[in-house]
Amino acid sequence: MNQAIKPHAASFRDPSGFVYEKDGILYRFVSSAYQSAYDLLQSSGLADELIKQKKLLPFTEINENHTSRADWYKTLQPQLLPFVSYAWEWSFDQLKDAALTTLSICSAALKKGMILKDATHTNIQFVNGRAKLIDTLSFERYTEGEPWVAYRQFCECFLNPLLLAAYKGMEVHKLLLSYPDGVPAASTANLLPFKTKLKPVVYLHVHLHANLSGKADVSTTKQTKKVTLKNMEQIIQSLHDCISSLTLPTQQTTWNNYYDETILSDQYLSEKKKLVAAWLGEMNYTSVIDLGANEGEFSLLCKKEALVVATDFDSACINSLYTKLKAEKLQHIIPLIVDLTYPSSSLGWANAERTAFFKRKTFDLGFALALIHHLAIAKNISFNQIALFFSDICNELIIEFVPKTDPKVKGMLQWRKDIFELYTEEQFEKSFGEHFLLKKKTAVPGSERTLYYYQKKQ
Repeated sequence: MNQAIKPHAASFRDPSGFVYEKDGILYRFVSSAYQSAYDLLQSSGLADELIKQKKLLPFTEINENHTSRADWYKTLQPQLLPFVSYAWEWSFDQLKDAALTTLSICSAALKKGMILKDATHTNIQFVNGRAKLIDTLSFERYTEGEPWVAYRQFCECFLNPLLLAAYKGMEVHKLLLSYPDGVPAASTANLLPFKTKLKPVVYLHVHLHANLSGKADVSTTKQTKKVTLKNMEQIIQSLHDCISSLTLPTQQTTWNNYYDETILSDQYLSEKKKLVAAWLGEMNYTSVIDLGANEGEFSLLCKKEALVVATDFDSACINSLYTKLKAEKLQHIIPLIVDLTYPSSSLGWANAERTAFFKRKTFDLGFALALIHHLAIAKNISFNQIALFFSDICNELIIEFVPKTDPKVKGMLQWRKDIFELYTEEQFEKSFGEHFLLKKKTAVPGSERTLYYYQKKQ
């Protein structure tokens, strides 16, 4: 292979091909070993159908072998992803939609004589408000009588964490951070309540598998029953019906009603929105990261032409925002669960397969609204550290300073010693002034809080 062409760090497991970068553009190498499957994907119309339905990431064929490999068959150029996210950053309904999309794709593939050979959440990304399959080489020719090779993977990556969330209130992003390759059936069965054994679909897809795990493969001792096409369709439909019916238990957290029950005045929120909206109207930006976004009140003020990544550590807030965006068909905001003090780290082989959250992109603009006191007081992070952090992730910043006299800060200090002598507006401005130029500063009516607009120093 040309030494200048190297597979992406996350694209080495499938002999059918790999993703690589050349001159800043991403391509997918398709091996001649995948020729038959790729030709069927195209000739059957499956690829075109799924792209039209917005379930498969669009791609174009490039008639050039960048690698000089003898086993080259095709070069594909996939549509560029606006931002890459992972299941350990998704809320319940995001994972649920990713699961249903995967099943819908598998069902469509069966009608064209194909089936998914991979059914992992890492093959799904949220693009323009929709869950889409990004791995064009995930399809293979379907042979009637053979089981679905990706069935177990699908259950572990999607069904099992969703069941644990629905029945036990466990958060799917934390489950998948602990089990990045999927939650095993045995672990799921041990955690699910006994009543789920009485539900045929859960018993079939979870408890039965858990009972069989670790036992000798019965196919080595006797002939197993062939899985017909009808059986396969029934399995996929059964999974679809089960997952479609799952809902989260009612949750009320400190944060998903933050603005409804704030001890500040109603005037404060409306005036802050006016100020932020006015500043945004004067700014030129194409990407925004909203840290501590809550339910997206300020992300929704951004222009629809910009990419907005809205993050919060509260999964209920992010799930609420995701469902709101779906209902209003807003495609420019990607809501993700991110704890700023424990963000997603680099994962996978050699810590290179999955990039750390804050290494994936530098944003034009950052929001840090009603956030800094949580970092500085609740987490003991200095203003110097916070300012340096923001200078690494965004070029412009709208940030809110919350003084010690604020009711929220008083509440935070009520049960702990005040060791925060440097928590002053003067120290705040000094720390941020080392990395940013102050462009605007204004008090927020209805509060003692102050909004700042900074631009990073060149």
